Amino acid sequence: MVYTIAILCSLVGYFLIGHLAGRRVKHLDDYLVAGRNAPTFFILGTLVASYLSTSAFLGETGFAYDGYPFVMLIFAAISTSGCLLGALAFGRYLRRSEARTVPEFFGKRFDSRRVQMIAGLTTVVGLGAYLVGVMQGAGIMFSELTGMPYWTGLVLVWLTYIGFILYSGSPGVMVTDTIMFVIFSLAALGGSIYILQDLGGWHGVIEGLLSQTDKPDIALWHGVLEGPDATFSTPGEALTWGITLGLVWAAVLAASPWQSSRYLMARNEHVVMRSAMLTAVALAVFYALMMMTGAAINLYDSSLDGERAMIWASLNILPTWLGVVILTGVFAAGLSSCSTFLSIIGFSLSNDILPPNRSEKAAMRASRLSILGAGLVSLIIALFQSPAVMAVVWFAATLFASSWGPVALMSVWSRRITAAGAGWGLTVGFVGNIALSLMDQAQWISLPVYLHPVVLSTLAALVAIIVASRLTRVTDIQQAYRDFLHEYDREVSATWISGTRVIAACTMLAGIGIGVFLWVQYATTLESLADPFGISAQAVTGGYMLAAGCGAMLLAAGSVGYWVVRKRGQRATDMQPARS
Repeated sequence: MVYTIAILCSLVGYFLIGHLAGRRVKHLDDYLVAGRNAPTFFILGTLVASYLSTSAFLGETGFAYDGYPFVMLIFAAISTSGCLLGALAFGRYLRRSEARTVPEFFGKRFDSRRVQMIAGLTTVVGLGAYLVGVMQGAGIMFSELTGMPYWTGLVLVWLTYIGFILYSGSPGVMVTDTIMFVIFSLAALGGSIYILQDLGGWHGVIEGLLSQTDKPDIALWHGVLEGPDATFSTPGEALTWGITLGLVWAAVLAASPWQSSRYLMARNEHVVMRSAMLTAVALAVFYALMMMTGAAINLYDSSLDGERAMIWASLNILPTWLGVVILTGVFAAGLSSCSTFLSIIGFSLSNDILPPNRSEKAAMRASRLSILGAGLVSLIIALFQSPAVMAVVWFAATLFASSWGPVALMSVWSRRITAAGAGWGLTVGFVGNIALSLMDQAQWISLPVYLHPVVLSTLAALVAIIVASRLTRVTDIQQAYRDFLHEYDREVSATWISGTRVIAACTMLAGIGIGVFLWVQYATTLESLADPFGISAQAVTGGYMLAAGCGAMLLAAGSVGYWVVRKRGQRATDMQPARS
């Protein structure tokens, strides 16, 4: 009963908070991009909340429980650094464009309504699939916690987030996302620390995982390699998967509509860079704790369904008050992602696909109707589609890595990409990924790990961009807009630059801290247990390389951020008029 009350109270609370935030909505920019006045903490909150949905808490933690916690850390080390590098290479230029949606940015950059519509269509289809996945995750949680039917949870979740989105738009999403970010961050931290300490800390967990026989090698960097349920058959295959999918999700964090669109609400470009660096740190800490926690649950019960392992632990292992916080936090993560995705879908439908509205009032009405229509369709699909949270979410995310990733980066850094190249790149990357994924799932083709559908479709998108761009030419308007994106503002606040450099330095220190933590808590512990458990020297060396690599990725990302801000500060100083 206590869990039911907590969940229902959280639904009512988020609904009311969203409505209070909606009081500030006066104009279309307020509704779509929160007036472009959001500070660092709110952008940080909505970035993390948009990324960490029920897929992360249930699906990815479940994958760690199934036998691959440290493969997930390899994945996380690469993907989280993409958040900062993506902001530096794309996000700050996106903010400079002052577009209302990311597809609108593409339309401006290439002077093409057609490109804007193609990007809008991919947004609606891809995020529609993503929305269904996270809705189903929230519905599963509601059913598990309250004992009510699955469909009841889906409907209540839907009514909550669509209720405040229709009224408040981006401000409601941003404020509720930030509150949810605080709740589930505390929940993840508290739950992980409790479980790990209950099992004797990292040393006790690693020793326990080495002792159990149900999932052999779960404590080694490559995870389980034997048995009918093993995902990988060799260490090389596990490493290839971690690197490949890490790069894919780095592109997702850099350019996907639900991540990059958050920067459009930022107060300025320094807020973009600060929030991106803090997001990278927050995600790195989350994965370091939660993946180990997911694996540790095996020491209580190794026969659970992976995607429900965290729910089971919250209900059966944690104290009631902490279980309530954890599950309310996980539920909040799913709810925040639902609200973000649906708002972006609705904004894209009204702003990028439907004919432009002549008045601001008509545009806001079209946005609200688009949100309502898209929400109804997603609810119907979620009700009748069998739940597969992680599979659906990961599939939807890779669609944007292969289609948006190349076009987003080249739109800023390439002088040769044309509107035709962008349009074909978006189309080929998106459709090619869907086709290859469906053929692979139907077992019509069999692809090795290093030729994941997203890899092949990304290469196909790059070929399409190059060929189409060579057959057409860059117009003067397109070239002028790219030049505008690379102009530096003459008035740059020294305080902003100094603050951003401090956060970049903290990001580097966080990378060093995470590397040292994993070195001492994991790699050294593994080496101390090598002889009793017959662990090979290669596996121990792999543990040390894992620790060093996880820290090095965040260190490198912070270093690049520091260097970019430093160069910009010097450039701004050089452009100031000399004092007489």
